[in-house]
Amino acid sequence: MSALPGAPQVAGAGPRPSVGTQGRGAPEQLGYRGPSACAAAGITYRQLDYWARTGLVQPSVRPAHGSGTQRLYSFRDVLVLKIVKRLLDAGVSLQSIRTAVRALCAVDLAELSTMTLMSDGATVYRCASPEELAELLRGGRGVFGIAVGAVWADVESALAQLQAERLDTGEALPATHPSDELARRRHRGI
Repeated sequence: MSALPGAPQVAGAGPRPSVGTQGRGAPEQLGYRGPSACAAAGITYRQLDYWARTGLVQPSVRPAHGSGTQRLYSFRDVLVLKIVKRLLDAGVSLQSIRTAVRALCAVDLAELSTMTLMSDGATVYRCASPEELAELLRGGRGVFGIAVGAVWADVESALAQLQAERLDTGEALPATHPSDELARRRHRGI
């Protein structure tokens, strides 16, 4: 267990398979505009804009360059947005959240899904094993935890149903709704 930041201490079995993109491509090949990022992270556009302007969570694919340009967020960005929302809702200090964001952005994407974050409200800790989690709780410091893999699955599922852009071609990929067979046929040209 270590307080963030620090060298990533992550246990796991390698990359998490992409289950929610439904034929749209791997998460790292897609970008999401503000409204899609907000919907998947459960935040308002006002929060998204404020966090981008203050540097809390900035879009890594395409920042806004003046009026008329659209920010484009990566899968990791949206995942971090949702984690920030959960930390804020739990009352974690903004300073600790900024530290956690820097650490989350420094870890390989594949390693994020195996990470567990714990916090006592003042400090955010990264636990790499059940033993480290138990040690944190024994010390009376852990108040709540975030299993990043569970947040990953939530974000992936939400993004699969929202509009995305392919990073290589810029092609807009329409939102998919599992129960909307007519829309799928129209998109395929059937």
